Amino acid sequence: MSQQDKLQDLKLRLAAFMNRIETMDPEETSVEDIDQLIEMLEDLEKKM
Repeated sequence: MSQQDKLQDLKLRLAAFMNRIETMDPEETSVEDIDQLIEMLEDLEKKM
């Protein structure tokens, strides 16, 4: 995978992460939801 492809993949994953956060209702967010967000961040970190 080229550097440009990696950057594009990272941008897409970050956009999905931000979209997920923006659509969450704080009063209905569970511990499992937060765990999934943390996993997404860890996955992004590994890809860098």
